[in-house]
Amino acid sequence: MNNKTARRVSSYFGENLFDMDKMAGSLPGHAYSKLEKVVNSGATLDLETANIVAVAMKDWALSKGCTHYTHWFQPMTGFTAEKHDSFLAYGEHGRIIEAFTGKQLIQGEPDASSFPSGGIRATFEARGYTIWDPTSPAFVMEYPHGNTLCIPSIFISYTGEALDKKTPLLRSLQALNNAALDVLKLFRNPATQVFSTLGVEQEYFLIDDRHFKARPDLMAAGRTLFGKAPAKHQQMEDQYFGNIPERAFHFMTELEEEAYKQGIPLKTRHNEVAPNQFEVAPVFEGVNIAVDHNQILMDMMDRIAKRQGLAVLLHEKPFAHINGSGKHCNWSLATDRGENLLDPGQTPHANLQFLVFLVSTIWAVHEHSRELRASIASCSNDLRLGANEAPPAIISVFVGDLLTRVLDDLAAGRTSATRDQGWLSVGIDKIPRIPQDNTDRNRTSPFAFTGSKFEFRAVGSSATPASAVTVLNAAVADALTHVGEQIARRMKNKKDTTAATVETLRAMVKSSRKILFEGDNYSEKWSREAERRGLPNLRTTPEALRTLLEPKSVKMFTRFGIYSKREVEARYHIDMENYFKQVDIEAEVTRDMAMTMFIPAAMNYATDLADCLGGTGEILGGTGTKALTGILRNVTSDIDRLHGAVSRLDSLLSAATAEPDIGRKGTKFVGVKTQCEKVRAVIDNLEKSVSDEYWPVPKYRSMLFSL
Repeated sequence: MNNKTARRVSSYFGENLFDMDKMAGSLPGHAYSKLEKVVNSGATLDLETANIVAVAMKDWALSKGCTHYTHWFQPMTGFTAEKHDSFLAYGEHGRIIEAFTGKQLIQGEPDASSFPSGGIRATFEARGYTIWDPTSPAFVMEYPHGNTLCIPSIFISYTGEALDKKTPLLRSLQALNNAALDVLKLFRNPATQVFSTLGVEQEYFLIDDRHFKARPDLMAAGRTLFGKAPAKHQQMEDQYFGNIPERAFHFMTELEEEAYKQGIPLKTRHNEVAPNQFEVAPVFEGVNIAVDHNQILMDMMDRIAKRQGLAVLLHEKPFAHINGSGKHCNWSLATDRGENLLDPGQTPHANLQFLVFLVSTIWAVHEHSRELRASIASCSNDLRLGANEAPPAIISVFVGDLLTRVLDDLAAGRTSATRDQGWLSVGIDKIPRIPQDNTDRNRTSPFAFTGSKFEFRAVGSSATPASAVTVLNAAVADALTHVGEQIARRMKNKKDTTAATVETLRAMVKSSRKILFEGDNYSEKWSREAERRGLPNLRTTPEALRTLLEPKSVKMFTRFGIYSKREVEARYHIDMENYFKQVDIEAEVTRDMAMTMFIPAAMNYATDLADCLGGTGEILGGTGTKALTGILRNVTSDIDRLHGAVSRLDSLLSAATAEPDIGRKGTKFVGVKTQCEKVRAVIDNLEKSVSDEYWPVPKYRSMLFSL
């Protein structure tokens, strides 16, 4: 879009969204009032109102060029799904008309028997239902050859069990709302609804599509399984916040325009740490809509990149040796009166209500750190966790010096002196002073308090935020329930609310303070200290996922109705199977590329070296051939090593695939993944010796500096 003729964003923001404002303008007053109650207070939607809404939604969609509609849902693959149906119907006298009914709006039957269910249903019991989620607005997805009305939906089985990511998320929001309101009543807070908010920072790489298609590993696994770091990559620190390359800027502006039409409030764009790595971030929204928007955004990124001859890489670690990508989830709590419950204001020392929600969140992370680690576990995120661009697999909480002192004083029974917010000055008259935040940032912390929100930094870039936020909501609901129970117990001893609350918080801080860490989470010293404190260090996905089956985890999920025991077990099996499948794909691609691309390339180079060596020997009589002999010896030695490493990989993969026990299978697939890295090490070493003209795939130096 030409900047000279660009429309103001406010003039077209949300134009492809059938939100409450558009409904207010197209629905009769009584129908709109009923729908408003459904959205705001969970009232039941009657069929008569649904029919009125369906007609208005259909007419709006037709005016936007739609011919089809779909119940857009989020199955347990972690991606989105849709089955398109046309508005086509028979009218009077057999005439073809466009029609859409309330029943079609509320419920669909996509079958969708091939989606993972973790044993909840078999293929001969395949019936599944999509059910409209009226709390997330319908939207139009524009395609070059036609538009489709997308209706955000949940996906459940015939027996009512969740087969998607959204149903548990909505359940967790309900549990959190109930627990938070109970606590707010103690403070005579007039709020009638509490919800979590979310701002999702999305990191990604862009490369030329020609390079993408020339790399079988990128196409199949989403990451480069081989590749030596170029001489210059990110070590000069010149990429971060640097000038945005023109091709990347073109991609960003088209992405923003499409996102704004969908009502996605993108705010920030910038270069990230690694070459060709970037970030886009929206303004915070309610969690349900924020998750939907992130899923829509990832789909848009892929389609727009392809249109522009680019490939967007959302994998957590598409390139070894350089920065990986995350999805930093900025999470907070808000009331229907516009109050941020994690905003300490000017004097956080004296803000008891703030401390209740702060301490409850810290306690929640301490008590349920294993479940939170499991919520971000995946084959791809394992590659990022523990590296120097991502928080480690040890879950800890950062709150900053000021709040650490407040919590220490609270635990010790001391009274903290109140302190107004300070001001920062750089000592230059023409540079204005700015208010100093109540906490600094810690980029190495998995879970950091950043002023009025917590930043869950360990979520993977390719993952839906739904899983992590569902567990976080559940954990905080558990903590707030604990707060309410403990305060009520103490008040039986004729203590006033304030005294009972302070005693409760003091006990919670003492029991959970070992989760607090202000230093460098990357350091080996912290790993040793975390072990001394008894904090879990779950380095691999199979280790992390096993915690879901522990009685403590199952109790939390079932207590609040977020998952049934069967649904917990199903998710464990699905996530483990996803891990096995991803490692299997990477192992097969590793083997195929090694045997059919890299070994032949090295052999061709070795053959030409041998021919050169023979000719040189004839001319020079053996003099001056030492260097050629050394290169040839190194290449042939690496070929032998590579063949042996691939043979070992074949054996390990066969054993892992044949293992019937899911726990032992996980351990064996971790071994397969480790062996893939050993194969890679040989190939990356070959890359140092084999001439460029023989190398069968684009190298890092080409892919990372092509925009």
